[in-house]
Amino acid sequence: MFQSFDPVSDRTFASKNLPLLRNMMTEQKLDGFLVPHDDEYLNEYLPAFAERLMWVSGFSGSAGSAIIFIDRAVIFTDGRYTLQVREQVDGGFFEFEDLTENPPHIWLAQNGKTGSRIGYDPMLHSPSSLDSLTSAADRAGFVLVPVDQNPIDLAWQDQPGAPVSPVVPHGEEFAGKGSKQKRTEIAAVLKNNGADAVVLTAPHSLAWLFNIRGKDVHATPLPLGRAILHADGTAALFLHPDKVNAELEEHLTGEVSIHPEDEVAEALKELGANSLSVMIDPALAPVWFFVQLEQAGATIIRAADPCALPRARKNDCEIEGTRRAHIRDGIAVSRFLHWVATEAQDGSVTEIDAAKKLEGFRTKSNLLNDISFDSISAAGSNGAHCHYRVTTETNRKLEQGTLFLIDSGGQYPDGTTDITRTVPIGIPTEEMRRCYTLVLKGHIALATVKFPRGTSGHQLDVLARRPLWEAGLEYDHGTGHGVGSYLGVHEGPQNISKKLISQPLEPGMICSNEPGYYKAGEFGIRIENLIVVNEPEAVSGGEREMLSFETITMAPLERQLIDQRLLTQDEINWVNNYHTEVYAKLAGDAEPGVEVWLKEMTAPL
Repeated sequence: MFQSFDPVSDRTFASKNLPLLRNMMTEQKLDGFLVPHDDEYLNEYLPAFAERLMWVSGFSGSAGSAIIFIDRAVIFTDGRYTLQVREQVDGGFFEFEDLTENPPHIWLAQNGKTGSRIGYDPMLHSPSSLDSLTSAADRAGFVLVPVDQNPIDLAWQDQPGAPVSPVVPHGEEFAGKGSKQKRTEIAAVLKNNGADAVVLTAPHSLAWLFNIRGKDVHATPLPLGRAILHADGTAALFLHPDKVNAELEEHLTGEVSIHPEDEVAEALKELGANSLSVMIDPALAPVWFFVQLEQAGATIIRAADPCALPRARKNDCEIEGTRRAHIRDGIAVSRFLHWVATEAQDGSVTEIDAAKKLEGFRTKSNLLNDISFDSISAAGSNGAHCHYRVTTETNRKLEQGTLFLIDSGGQYPDGTTDITRTVPIGIPTEEMRRCYTLVLKGHIALATVKFPRGTSGHQLDVLARRPLWEAGLEYDHGTGHGVGSYLGVHEGPQNISKKLISQPLEPGMICSNEPGYYKAGEFGIRIENLIVVNEPEAVSGGEREMLSFETITMAPLERQLIDQRLLTQDEINWVNNYHTEVYAKLAGDAEPGVEVWLKEMTAPL
């Protein structure tokens, strides 16, 4: 199994670990300490050694932060984790705040005490995130203090070690472009911006630029490291020596030198000693790098990571690869949905059973390198936790009269998948069917939209929400996130959400389309396909070319949950056309029993 179902935390973490942290804070003469959910690479998904927020609080979600004082503690999470944080974190030790409505910098501006010393780890904050905290300090009169040693690391006696998985080449047959060509293109960007070099701190950018992958992060093939690319196309890659092997050295031979990661500081000093202009991303790079460059005398050019946009704009090879991966994945998901419909309806199957079964179907392809995240296998009321993670303690059975939500994905060498389906166990209620159909209407609205160049996902988000809003319903998560090519299942800079992100959607970008609805204590519904932005095309009778989406996820929707009375004829046509494509692409590889079921599931409405 690629995933474990053992509990990773419990409500005792706060009572056990807060006193240990506070002792270290006292030794460092700190009145408070900021604990983001970040590692030294500012990743979303963290290696075990970097789960500092979970260690001090018990909260295991992928987004949140905390502020620890000597006499109180506050934890911040967004709407995805409203239920989870209260179940995992002891309210006797932590106060709860909404990360969106009352984020840490606003809370501190109102609650920070004049003259107090609040520490932060400069490796765990970017300048962009620290700017708002600095403004809060100016308003409230407290002092932000960078620490040389994180007090959590000092207090955490059994902290795991940093991962040292081998770094391996990612073939050009999957990447579609060689590393040398990529380095040449990015070097041209540096010249255009007057930069002599760029410091790359994001592992996603290293993976893309050098056509390499690793296993330092669970479910994401990332190599943790750093790099410096010069305007002449030469580069230095900094990795732990145990990650380097002959295959990697041969792959990078020539213009890329490989160095131990602990030599980064010296390399930054050398950039300053040579009076170079250095580009670095203030949103993605830790504050520590800016301090080092400033002290070395380098001229800092604050600009977006130049690898981010080219990585997000998938080339033809990557798009074709992800289409193949989604057909392969769709076969596995369809086998699983058939199993749920025929063998998991008697009340004996658990959430863990289902997650294992789906992973087993994916493994049969012999091309699955990993899952793309821990499966959200949620039965009944657990489905109302939109980022639920099943453990042996929370494991429920799929019971008659409930809904089962399964959100999962695979990491294949030619693509990353992410799909959510919601299915009934037994006969669904009319409320379930109504809510599912409203979610489906929003999904179709986004899948079928045409939009001009320059349009951001923020501008499209409302399309997926409108049917729910008109019914007085809502969901507290984004509608879509970017997805990598055998990389992160969450990838920027694009997304589709309420957040005011100005990045336009561009041809080749892959996003998810996943509206949902969650009724606390009863059920959750989400329908998720991945979509890729098409090249612009002329519209009959129109004046401008328009972009559109291609749906690349291939798996049937749940017919029993569709209330056709709520659909327009155009929406019915979309479902029928989608199902025709699903059957055409999957039926040939389906076993006889699955093929018969698939034909029934994809028959016209």
